[in-house]
Parts: sequence; C-alpha cells; structure tokens
Amino acid sequence: MSTLGSSRRIRCGLMLGGLANFLALYYVQPLLPAIAERFDVSASQSTAALSVATITLAIALLFVGPISDAVGRVMIMRVSLTASALLGIATAFAPTWHSLLVIRGLQGMALAGLPAVALAYVREEAPPDAHLRANATYITGTALGGAAGRLLPGPFQALWGWPGANAAVGGIALACAVGLWILLPPSRRFEPASPRPRDLLRNTGLTLRDPAIMALCLVGAATMGAFVGLCNALTFRLEAAPYLLGGAGALVFLAYPVGIPAPHAAGRLAMRRGRGRAALLGVVVLLAGTLLTASPRLPVIVTGLGVLTFAFLGTHSLVSGWVSDRAQRVGVGVGQAAGLYLLAYYAGSSAFGAFAAHQWQVEGWSGVISVSAALALAAGLLVILARRLDVARNA
Repeated sequence: MSTLGSSRRIRCGLMLGGLANFLALYYVQPLLPAIAERFDVSASQSTAALSVATITLAIALLFVGPISDAVGRVMIMRVSLTASALLGIATAFAPTWHSLLVIRGLQGMALAGLPAVALAYVREEAPPDAHLRANATYITGTALGGAAGRLLPGPFQALWGWPGANAAVGGIALACAVGLWILLPPSRRFEPASPRPRDLLRNTGLTLRDPAIMALCLVGAATMGAFVGLCNALTFRLEAAPYLLGGAGALVFLAYPVGIPAPHAAGRLAMRRGRGRAALLGVVVLLAGTLLTASPRLPVIVTGLGVLTFAFLGTHSLVSGWVSDRAQRVGVGVGQAAGLYLLAYYAGSSAFGAFAAHQWQVEGWSGVISVSAALALAAGLLVILARRLDVARNA
C-alpha cells in the first residue's frame, strides 16, 4: 500500500472512530430532561448519565495507554468502539436509574480505547508531515460525533421513544466501528514493550513535573468544563419559560456543526502564528461565545453556541497536539502526557458539567454564565503561562 493511500485510510478510519466515540459519549446530553422525567430524578442528578461515563473514561485512560504498548493500538481501537456501541444499545433496555448508570459507566470504560491510543497510532504510522492533518481530521470526527450526538437523539426519541433513540444511536456507532475495522491499516511500525509498573510510574512522574504540560492539561479541563457545562444547562433552559421548546430545544444544537471546520482552521493559524497565540485567541473567542448566550433572544443564543463550539474545538485540537509535541521534545512519555491531558479534559467535563446544572437550578442562567466565563478566563491565563514555559517552540 502506498504511503499516500495508507495516510488517507488512517484519516478516514480515525474520523469514523472520533465520530462514533463522541456520539456514544454525548448522545444523552440533549435527552437530559427526558432522562429526568423517565427516571424521576432532578436536573442536576440527570447529568450523572453523562458524567459517570466521562469519569470512568478518564480513569480507564490511565491504564489503556500502557496496555496498548504491549498488545498494539489497532485491536484496542476496534474492540473499544464495538463494545461501546453494543453497550449504547443496551441502555435502551435499562429498567432503573441505577442500572442505566452502571451501563453508562461500563460504556465510558469501553470508550477510553480510542482516545488513549489514537494519537500514538498516528505518530507511529502516519508520515511526519501528515501528523497535524491526521490529528485535525480525528478532532473533526469528534466534532461530527458531537454534532450528531446532540442533534439526532431528540428526533429519534420523538419518533420511537427512549428505547428507539438509544438503539438508533448505538446502531450508528456500531456502523462506524465496522468502518474503522475495515479502513484502519494494521500497525507496521509498532514495537511491543512490556509495561513495567516502575517505568510507568517513572514516566508519569516526569510528566507531572513538567509545568508546561500540567498547564496545558488544566487548559483542557477548563475549556471542556466551560463548554459541556453550558451545553448541559442549555437543554433545561430551553425547556423552561419563556421558551418552552420541549424536545424541539435540541434543535438549538444545529449551531454545533459550525465547529466542524475549527480544527483545520486552528491548525492553519497555528502554522502562521504559533500554537500559543492561536490557542489564546481560541480562548478569547470561547469567552465571547459564552457571553453571547446571556441574551434572552433565541437567535443570539444559537449564535453564541456556534461561536462557543468553534472556539472550543479549535482550542482542543491545538492544545492536545501541543501536549504531545512538548512531551516528545522534552523526553517524557508521549502516551503518559496524552493520557494525563485527556484525564484532565474529561474530569473537567464531569465536574463542571454537573456543577453548571446545579447552578442553573440555584441561580438560573446567570449562574451558568459565571461558571463558564470564569473557566474561560482561567484557561486564558494558563495558555499564557504555557507559552512562557514553552517559549522555544510556541511563542
């Protein structure tokens, strides 16, 4: 197979993987009001259907990367997507609130396989000049999955109810998993290494002692928390007065596809101006999108969500690649650095996603805005710090 053909298959396979991964993880977000009603739980409790999956995913990331060093990347990605899709279908038949949480927790663990090894696979198998494009394509796939996960469940539920919506989303994820099985080329440059606890602890310790990587991990936590928290609370805001949109409120996520070209746009800007400056601009735009949603006018809210999504996905693409690049240059484990970034990223989603829903119940939309705006400001300060610590390549 030619290098060009292999690179294309890698990009297409990872795009499908990213789509299925984020579709399976986030499809419950537009269904949170329906979950609260079906299982008789509060708004803030209903967010556990999302946060339990992100928590177990984050924990599993710590182990899947080292395991992939021994058994290989491709099989883990294949099994991960297939198992998570089947567990998604199983949620359609969850009889109780606690059984739903158990299945979602297992689904989160299964979902860890793709993000834990995707970037390592790209660095091993794609040509060096294709790394940035492959990373952006993978993030674009996650954006498509995020869009599908927020747009499709509402209409599916209207047509087929709760079981039908879950089964349909799981079926789409399973089809993407089949596509990844077919498209993703087997590893050619992978060299297995037995993971030794001592080496794992040593590499993790070296990563934790790098202040630039730690700052970037916190950027991921803050930007993800700002984004997911606002989106979680928005589903409840649009069901309340004066909007009273019911299930149609999920249509506001039609703004989400605006973010799909963001990773490629951010990558081009970074090539001209540097990752640090491009990431800082992304955080500023994220704050602007957050503040736009303070408007009571629905068109302005939709516009703000689109701006927020574009900024978040572009910033995430830059910062995730920056972490791996920094780790490689300073000689710490790239897998450990990427895993710690994703751990912080999903921990931010779990913690601040639930907190924003709580703020909605207690203080209304102004409370949600205050959380997301504070996180955006913190992310901006952390990007400035990371630029100063990594000035050699990213200023």
